[in-house]
Amino acid sequence: MTRQRRNPDLAPPAEVDLDEQGRLRAPGGGPPVPVGRVAEHLATSLKLPEWATDIHVYVHGWQTSPAGANRTALSLVRQAVELYESAPDRYPGLAAGYRPWCVVIRWPSSSLPRYRGGYLRIRDRAHAMSAEGQGHAPYVIGHLLGYLDTVRTDASGPAVLAGRTGQHLHLMGHSFGGRFLCEAVQRAAEQPPVLGWSTPYDERRPFTVDSMLIFQMAAPRDAFTRYFSTLFPTDTHPGAPLRGPIALTYSRWDRATGFWHLRAEKTPGIGHSGVGAAPVPAFTTKLLPVDTLYPQRSLDHRLVNVDADRLYRGGLRHRLHPAGAHSDFLRPESAHLLLTLAERSR
Repeated sequence: MTRQRRNPDLAPPAEVDLDEQGRLRAPGGGPPVPVGRVAEHLATSLKLPEWATDIHVYVHGWQTSPAGANRTALSLVRQAVELYESAPDRYPGLAAGYRPWCVVIRWPSSSLPRYRGGYLRIRDRAHAMSAEGQGHAPYVIGHLLGYLDTVRTDASGPAVLAGRTGQHLHLMGHSFGGRFLCEAVQRAAEQPPVLGWSTPYDERRPFTVDSMLIFQMAAPRDAFTRYFSTLFPTDTHPGAPLRGPIALTYSRWDRATGFWHLRAEKTPGIGHSGVGAAPVPAFTTKLLPVDTLYPQRSLDHRLVNVDADRLYRGGLRHRLHPAGAHSDFLRPESAHLLLTLAERSR
């Protein structure tokens, strides 16, 4: 076996900061960037490195500091790099290399108290930041994805959005961050690329995302029917913004989306019980060990529930925490899923 060239050390993540209305914050704590200058600001403040093969955009969840969001995103991607470096033959789709770059979207997610009142406060804030006609978060994130899609390279020739030798765009979210991502992608205009997923593409969309992975999503089990139905093709919306799957982990040890979500919204959340009613069938598979390959049939679906009960249980620290195992996803097995989704996007 020929050892692949070692990937460069991970670059610091690019940071996109939002305020409580979802407006883009200027660096250094200045006033929010005016709506008409969001695209210009992103174009001057984000420089996509030419060496990157994969762009990972991460949106954090409840009770996460800006520094903590950076650490989480880098930890996931670093573990993915280490898995790839240790066994590149396990990911044949990445034969040309895996050199990731992160963009971290940070928002004010801390609250007191931590229990039901805090959950409701941040749930309402997340909704206000994303609500149509009020919040700016989908607008900013949509511009961000459009910008990244415009500048990422595709060596295969025409301006398709991704190719076997181009740069691939993946979304990651945790908790309420998953809501932001779904809302933003739904409200943006996109065009899928030529990729390896079986889903047909629609040339009317100007950008797309190659895969989306949401850890322990804080939303009702029917959220994709209630809030995000146009993420998927319908008779009235035949195009779909996502070329690859939306994979969502869940664990019954997650008290934030179990006990607290049940008290706040009268129903358990996706992060506790998985996606329920949805506009498209949801396939369920298990979070696999790093030495076990995912069959293509288990991931090549619009919606994939990933049962993480066996691993997202939490040690003593999580078991004593009111949120339980809600944040117990920084594991090699999570990185293995992330890396597999990147590989299958080729």
